[in-house]
Amino acid sequence: MSFMPNQSSAQSWRSLSFWMILGSFGLLFGLEIATPPDYIISYLYVSPILLANARLSRTVAFQFIFTAIILTLSSIWMPNKGTIQTAMVVNRLITVLALIVTGVLSDRHRQTQQILVGQQTKLQAQEKIMNMREDFASTLAHDLKTPLLGAIETLKAFDREQFGIIQSKQKPVLATMIRSHQNSLHLVETLLDVYRNETEGLQLQLAPINLAVLAEDVATSLLTLSTSRRVYLNLNYGDSDFRKFLWVNGDAFQLRRVFTNLLTNAINHSPRGTKVEVVLETQSSYQVVQVIDIGAGIKPDEKPHLFERFYQGQSDRLASGSGLGLYLTRQLIEAHDGTIWAENRLPHGAIFGFRLPALPYSSPPNISTEPRDAFKSNHQNDFKQSKNTSS
Repeated sequence: MSFMPNQSSAQSWRSLSFWMILGSFGLLFGLEIATPPDYIISYLYVSPILLANARLSRTVAFQFIFTAIILTLSSIWMPNKGTIQTAMVVNRLITVLALIVTGVLSDRHRQTQQILVGQQTKLQAQEKIMNMREDFASTLAHDLKTPLLGAIETLKAFDREQFGIIQSKQKPVLATMIRSHQNSLHLVETLLDVYRNETEGLQLQLAPINLAVLAEDVATSLLTLSTSRRVYLNLNYGDSDFRKFLWVNGDAFQLRRVFTNLLTNAINHSPRGTKVEVVLETQSSYQVVQVIDIGAGIKPDEKPHLFERFYQGQSDRLASGSGLGLYLTRQLIEAHDGTIWAENRLPHGAIFGFRLPALPYSSPPNISTEPRDAFKSNHQNDFKQSKNTSS
């Protein structure tokens, strides 16, 4: 056992509690002498021992326990006790054992309380640091958003030749700068959304949403990115050759962000000349969406941490990101009472999927029976046009 420093012991000697406990010991010892041997007053030492463990240092508390033991045993040989009997000795030995157990247990309780107080202090300090970090990140992101928007608009004005004629060699440079600033703006907005969702909660504007239409809209908006990377987008409806309606009760804006994050992630990690497939199906009472690519797979040790905040793995698939996109996607899906997962695709590639509770909805009278290859053919034409233009 390690005892407290001498400074704490000196403070204990000067405290009021010390003298109260010492007076209690004197009073109890006087009662022990005055009472017949059949009465055992030493049990009452338990109260000052507990008080000593609560108010004084460990060293002084153990000194009081030792004193109580000595006083209890010494009462056997007091002159007025008469002949020493076996029962008298046994009773006092049992009392000594009870005092020792009381002292040890109260000391353990005291140590446990000190550990709990220390842990609570550490948790409060960590929480304070975390709040400061989040406030700093949120303020920084908010302050970065305005100059980024201004820079993007200025570069677009240059690209439109509002400040003079731009040479053809300068066009690609301006396009690269605009794209880089837009990526930075997207990162800042994602950071702001993550902290806003954690502090204020995610507020959803729920309405009947057709995931099929939403997926097609997002895929269309990402045609420029996919064609620039020579990645082919394909939407299909599982075993069906016709377009389906996948109705859910959701927030169109937030679910659009889910599709955008997953599709952008798949496009950026797909080799040139390959395809990204979006599979939309209805399974039981859920609408299921899977985004499938044939890029780099997911390492087994990274899979449990994919959707954690700021997680960046060692693989090429994760190391290039901010660690916020998939975390925000998980927040949005869980806010819709859905589930999201990731798995490897054999022989290579990855599948990111989510499912949402299906909404029973009556289809409009003019149900489209357009084959699922319609988007494919439209996208293929755009892909070819982009390829011819770049060549």
